[in-house]
Amino acid sequence: MKQLKTMAGCLCLCLAAGCTSPASQQENVAVTEGMTQSDAVIKTIMERRSVRKYKPQPVNRDTMQTILNCGINAPNGQNKQSWAIRVVDNPDYINGLTEIYKKANPQAAKDPNFKNMFRNAPTVVFIAHDTSYDMSQIDCGLLGENMILSAWSMGVGSCCLGSPVRFMNTQPEATDYLKKLDFPEGYQLLYCIAFGYPDESPAAKPRDAQKIKFIE
Repeated sequence: MKQLKTMAGCLCLCLAAGCTSPASQQENVAVTEGMTQSDAVIKTIMERRSVRKYKPQPVNRDTMQTILNCGINAPNGQNKQSWAIRVVDNPDYINGLTEIYKKANPQAAKDPNFKNMFRNAPTVVFIAHDTSYDMSQIDCGLLGENMILSAWSMGVGSCCLGSPVRFMNTQPEATDYLKKLDFPEGYQLLYCIAFGYPDESPAAKPRDAQKIKFIE
């Protein structure tokens, strides 16, 4: 999961380096705000934030279909499309799985704001990778980034999540919910993405541009 996040972060940094100096996040934000409409892609990348508070209504399925179509148009090795995607906006599934999670993690249930194990998001996309293909996890990461960026451009927030997947893959009590996702044989749940309409406006977090080096 950390590797996928690192890849996504590097993508954002490299694009930012093309239009800003790496001096500070504040400078990056200032330049972003001054971009023209023709720079819409870069603007979306630079303004995107991970959202951890959502309004209760699920994302419209037509909107989700657009987001999913953007996802499957991500670059991927040999056009293998080595991913399997499942979309869940059924409260019974989300809440039922959350009840199992709460029994195993009683501390989480003590939070008065806790509604479900997916950052309270009403829509969750589960992504599985082909275990027989060594680049499948990378392809799935690119898929997710496309979805996250397209969602943001349409006013839909998102958050990449690993802990719910770790729970589902390791807890016997969650097996039935994992089976309901009906992934093909040879595919394993890799990560999930929470989607919903934001109920917060997170501030930008600093990025370390010193991790970028040009080799002469």
